[in-house]
Amino acid sequence: MSGIDLADSVVYGHLWATPEARELLGDRGRTRAWVEIIAALAAVQGELGLIPPEAAEELARLDGEAVDLEAVGEETRATGHSTLGLIRVLRRDLGPAAAEWLYYGATVQDVTDTWFGLVMQRMLAIAKRDLGATEAALLGLAEEHRDTLMLGRTHGQPGLPITFGFKAALWAAEVRRHLERIEQAEPRLAVGQLAGAVGTLSAWGEHGPELQRRLLERLGLGVPDASWLVARDRVAEFLALLALITGTLAKLGNEVYNLQRPEIGELAEAPSEGVVGSITMPQKRNPERSEHLWTLARLVRAHAGLALEGLVGEHERDGAAWKTEWAALPQASAAASVALALGRELVEGLRVDADRMRANLDAQRGYVLAEPAMLALAARVGKHRAHELVHRAAVAGQEAGLTLEEALAADAEIAAALPREELAALLAPERALGAARETVDAVVARGRAR
Repeated sequence: MSGIDLADSVVYGHLWATPEARELLGDRGRTRAWVEIIAALAAVQGELGLIPPEAAEELARLDGEAVDLEAVGEETRATGHSTLGLIRVLRRDLGPAAAEWLYYGATVQDVTDTWFGLVMQRMLAIAKRDLGATEAALLGLAEEHRDTLMLGRTHGQPGLPITFGFKAALWAAEVRRHLERIEQAEPRLAVGQLAGAVGTLSAWGEHGPELQRRLLERLGLGVPDASWLVARDRVAEFLALLALITGTLAKLGNEVYNLQRPEIGELAEAPSEGVVGSITMPQKRNPERSEHLWTLARLVRAHAGLALEGLVGEHERDGAAWKTEWAALPQASAAASVALALGRELVEGLRVDADRMRANLDAQRGYVLAEPAMLALAARVGKHRAHELVHRAAVAGQEAGLTLEEALAADAEIAAALPREELAALLAPERALGAARETVDAVVARGRAR
């Protein structure tokens, strides 16, 4: 590994690609897949009588694992062609007849786009697996903390009481939507390409459509309704989907990052044995997973932007748009693979401090319950007048160091409309939860049913 690309770094590679993503997307995995596609193409061409049967038989046995990658690199640099280097290396070990029929009629993009289809198929499976586990963990947290009171915050400030179960249920529902997007997108994205020079399958005459169907069926991919040589919406959709998924994971990480602050202390990442937060401040335990989720999501979004640029291509083939994807798709997939694994790990190990949540809520001295007081008062004096009165009392009470109940009781107009004993009942946090617990029940029930 050279270390120029951080995903290939011996030192930092684990932060930018998982082992299974590296196996899928690295030189060896890519070459193995390309050779598998070339071998499958020859086998089907033999079935249709497009190449001699003995050549097809030998070509179908090609093994990408045995390819000399150093030799492929040398030949690629020598020819200046993205695939001819591989073809030359493969031909060295073939008999004369088979060597002549290698890669018959296919273009570089037939192989690379079909590989894209295989990568998208595999990455969607990885995302489905990891998001499924993340959703399950979030549903468990939602159920466990259905009644765990905490502050709801808006604009970074205390708002109204919620439960942590409600927060976890919202996360789970968002993850579920991504799982549904994956299910809907898979038939569109797990699609191969056999199009020929300009997308018309001209090299294989009347056998072209059947050759395409059999090849892609053999590889486990869908058959496109038409050539997508310059129709790059599949790649753009795939990277946009990864951007959506990693964006959600980053948002979740951001929330944990902030609620792990010692002055809040409501959530915490599970500690990792031997991990050091700071080489200068020995006491620190940094939210490494949460923070890295932001970084990974930013990278994926940047690559998704490149894929969107590729939607505008020229004529029947555009190398500039297509080759941009050679960098964007693998790098976004690698970053997403780490984000998916980290997000799952974060949620499965999340530590919840219910006592601190309640303490932070109680520390607000009731002011987060101004809304229910205002609504009760509105029934007697009108909504806008009630807002004016409660606002006036709240400002005065906070300046005087009073609780909200004390502040409201001290206002003569409010006290005349709302007796003190009624105020006390109104200002119970559980009274302000609205449908929070019902939302948890509904999200958990739907999630469990699926």
